[in-house]
Amino acid sequence: MRAVQITEFGGPEVLHLTDLPDPVAADGLALVEVDSAGVNYADTHQVEDSYLSKTTLPLIPGSEVVGRREDGTRVAAFAMSGGYAERALVHPAMSFPVPEGVSDGQALSLLVQGLTAWHLLRTSTHLAPGESVVVHAAAGGVGTLAVQLAKAWGAGNVIAVASTDAKRELALSLGADVTVDAGESDLKGALERANGGQKVDVVLEMVGGPTLDASLAALAPFGRLATFGMASRSPSKPITSGELMSRSRAVIGFWLAHAFAKPAQLLQPQMSELLSLVQAGTLKPIVGGTYPLGEASRAHQDLLSRASQGKLVLDCRA
Repeated sequence: MRAVQITEFGGPEVLHLTDLPDPVAADGLALVEVDSAGVNYADTHQVEDSYLSKTTLPLIPGSEVVGRREDGTRVAAFAMSGGYAERALVHPAMSFPVPEGVSDGQALSLLVQGLTAWHLLRTSTHLAPGESVVVHAAAGGVGTLAVQLAKAWGAGNVIAVASTDAKRELALSLGADVTVDAGESDLKGALERANGGQKVDVVLEMVGGPTLDASLAALAPFGRLATFGMASRSPSKPITSGELMSRSRAVIGFWLAHAFAKPAQLLQPQMSELLSLVQAGTLKPIVGGTYPLGEASRAHQDLLSRASQGKLVLDCRA
């Protein structure tokens, strides 16, 4: 089969298309003929060996696929053997039938990004109706879905943070109430001004570094900041317990991998809800670009350069 493999760590340049043996189904895993694979920031961290878990070589990147099982059922699934390939192994408990009317790109948008957005708002920050929500990287895969879900679930003021006029316009078209330029020199002040001069209740933060620092400073008493990435590759300042107690603030880390231990409770119901919302037209995933399998390096370059919007997809048949 054709697959994208890395044999050394580095940037997008280490992603190479090659021919490899087909994976063999065993230990309860099922073989899927892959039509499309999703591209995520986590993939770029794996390729660099800067991911939360240790990466070993050689590696086929990619954690999410849409394809068909041997019985012909079309599924979206988390890949166990690397998704950037024509065939992959999936666990049945982390495999979800895709209903009619939902495209490959839309289904892929829901696996990592959709489930992350769902858990950030419901499980991590317990969003309550009327609360203000800041969504960083609002034109990205998680951000575009989090903006829509926050509005659908009753957020009072959704503040979308993005780096360009086009990205901020996209966020507004998806339901954001107001936008903030990610390059603001006084980001804390800009977030508060966007919230009518008040501190904010909930922040979804995946940039890290000074962006997290400013977001924490803008957090209201009993506010919650969920951190789920470090796209800037810059660490934030250390946070002391005193800083949290002084304003009754909470900082919550989130990594979707921890939901894999309880798929029946933390993946299946949420994915069913998200797919139903897409099928009904209530939730509109943004597919930002589709690349042939052999151009995975270009997809990574576009993601790292922040030139993309929404979900990036590899066509594993092209």
